[in-house]
Amino acid sequence: MNGLPLTWEFLAVPQAVPEVRQILRERFEGEDAGDLVLCVSELLANVITHVGERTPVALRVSATPSGRVRVAVSDPAATVWPVLRETGPEGTSGRGLQLLDALALRWGVEQAPYRKTVWCELRAPKSRAGFRPDGAESTATRYGSRTGSPPNSASCC
Repeated sequence: MNGLPLTWEFLAVPQAVPEVRQILRERFEGEDAGDLVLCVSELLANVITHVGERTPVALRVSATPSGRVRVAVSDPAATVWPVLRETGPEGTSGRGLQLLDALALRWGVEQAPYRKTVWCELRAPKSRAGFRPDGAESTATRYGSRTGSPPNSASCC
């Protein structure tokens, strides 16, 4: 996990979510970082939806001593906490924290007097089998004899 920690401060606007996803994909090129990208997207979407557009946020992606990746999103709304809730099959919202809960090894909220931080810890991204920096597939991937786990194809938003 080269290049960690990463820290950005910006305004939470819908246009920022795909930009941050792209930065993360580029930073973790060659690694299966789909869960990381999805969790960051969901945490940012929660700020936009429940705190408001143009909220200043700090995003930090770091490695833990145990080899996990920790994602933390801080915002100034100390009293607006995320709530994990059940959604029915017909529900059109409310699944972001369910995704986070399913993907993260653990997650939580830290409160300070004038801000809160929602964080999660994930398994470190693994190198994708068959990845080559020049963009070409290796013979093993092209013919289906992968040695590692298949890339996570989950997408968000």
